Amino acid sequence: MRSRFQQGLDELKEKLLKMGGLAEQAIDRATEAYRTRDSKFCQMVLTGENAINDAEREIDELALDLLAMQQPMAIDLRFILAVLKINADLERVGDQAVNIAQRVLDLISEPELSLPVDIPRMADSVSTMVQRALESFLDGRAEVAEAVLQMDGIIDRMKDEAFVILVRRMHDDPQCTRQALNVLLIARALERIADHATNIAEDVIFWVRGADVRHGGAHFRE
Repeated sequence: MRSRFQQGLDELKEKLLKMGGLAEQAIDRATEAYRTRDSKFCQMVLTGENAINDAEREIDELALDLLAMQQPMAIDLRFILAVLKINADLERVGDQAVNIAQRVLDLISEPELSLPVDIPRMADSVSTMVQRALESFLDGRAEVAEAVLQMDGIIDRMKDEAFVILVRRMHDDPQCTRQALNVLLIARALERIADHATNIAEDVIFWVRGADVRHGGAHFRE
């Protein structure tokens, strides 16, 4: 029974990492859509959402089956609980990629406008956060997860700077309001993806160390 349980844990980890790959792919495609103003990348993101949603349901079912199989040891229980939470965050990363793709489609329908906000740079930083959060899960390395937490403030500042710049531009040139608002919503979606990457990193720390570091805390559990 223990051997079967361990096989189930290994399968659960593999499935979650595959879902993480789908979420990373969605971010990359949404970013490429913004860079190139090519709607085909938007359509890839919209079509790929179904695969992410299917993966979420499959992982939830497997995790709950493992919980019902036997009473897991503390670290195994923390692993399964972390997977359930990371699973939900990855699905929401996919949702935010869809939001970006929809905003890009709206941008493409309007005349191209130069706005002084570096969305690709912000997107690259957010993508790095997601990659490192998943790397910390793959290797069970809490120190990598801690590095992800340190990056969140950088993204928050980038979003705040974009907000100030774009609101000022809308005030000075009302004709660009629609395009500027779409870019602002893209920046907000990227900031939310960074929040989900932070959540994933916190869950890895909880799994590995038994420490609840949410909201700046460091509460340990047996």
